[in-house]
Amino acid sequence: MPDRPSILEQEHEDFRAVARSFFDKEVVPHHAAWEEVGIVDREVWRKAGERGLLCFDVDEAYGGPGITDFRYNMVLAEEAGRAGASGPGFAVHTDIIVPYLSSLGTEEQKQRWLPGCVSGDIVTAIAMTEPGAGSDLQGIRTTAVDAGDHYVLNGSKTFISNGILSDLVVVVCRTDPDAGHQGISLLVVERGMEGFERGRNLAKMGLHAQDTAELSFTDVRVPKENLLGAEGSGFISLMENLPQERISIGCIAVAAIEHVLDLCLAYAKEREAFGKPIGKFQHNRFVLAEMATEAHIARVFINDCVLRLNAGTADTALASMAKWWTTELQKRVVDAGVQLHGGYGYMDEYPISKAYTDSRIQTIYGGTTEIQKEIIGRMLGL
Repeated sequence: MPDRPSILEQEHEDFRAVARSFFDKEVVPHHAAWEEVGIVDREVWRKAGERGLLCFDVDEAYGGPGITDFRYNMVLAEEAGRAGASGPGFAVHTDIIVPYLSSLGTEEQKQRWLPGCVSGDIVTAIAMTEPGAGSDLQGIRTTAVDAGDHYVLNGSKTFISNGILSDLVVVVCRTDPDAGHQGISLLVVERGMEGFERGRNLAKMGLHAQDTAELSFTDVRVPKENLLGAEGSGFISLMENLPQERISIGCIAVAAIEHVLDLCLAYAKEREAFGKPIGKFQHNRFVLAEMATEAHIARVFINDCVLRLNAGTADTALASMAKWWTTELQKRVVDAGVQLHGGYGYMDEYPISKAYTDSRIQTIYGGTTEIQKEIIGRMLGL
């Protein structure tokens, strides 16, 4: 089998060794217990911070390494996938939310929040989705009314990753109900603010160790100092940051595809039926040949996306292509992997079963496959 295409240098492989050791020692032994209770131990976030596994792009002035190279993020996704570590919401924190604080925050906000984000003492979440508004951000009903030196925030959010553990929540809300997308703003709500309540830690098909919650805001007084970016600029900020989020999800998908391929190859060589390894049957060889080919194509594609992201040339259409195609491929590959394993594939003690249930959300969050295709179609002038 050909080597997997790589865009990594020695420093990335050195980082991989640190990440692999962390997941093997601090995550894998505890993950099953975390899945039982539906949340990871808060201490794993601090240990990740100690190892330098969070918020690579935060400037040194705020405690980070100041590395704007998404290849490190990609390596972390690969090692989390290899370890089956779907519980810790590190990618949501590092790849998606903290960049909003870094890029939009005032000097005072960055001094206040970023050091804790890097150390793992502050866990972040972003609250976009509402019970009545999923991929349609313009359908958001959560409101923030200007009350002088603060906003009064009211509304509810659902399916919020890191929702239980989060100390800072970037809330997408309407500051002007009559201004369409220009009336959307971002407010940072902090743990302990009166009227900010966490609902259920939601029971899910997969990602059982990752806390996903309902959040409610009832007359929450949010200081003007917690407005992120300019009032009314929230929608534009979201659009500017979504490409990185979608490429991040693509990195997770490709890592999962490669992990499933490895699981299936090992199983096909070891499991025997009718007196020989099941990989010797032509049908199974063909299935694995297709998996290997598609995994190679996906790796080349996501590597190109990451290089373009680093260069600042990854546009909205490319990110949407990466997001829908890699996640749909992940879904197909893991389904084929379960079939290859037969009855054992349906047993939770086998990693392929967990890979199957964990994968199903990939084509939904971060914007559904259908939304990605709609975005691409519009970018094509259709």
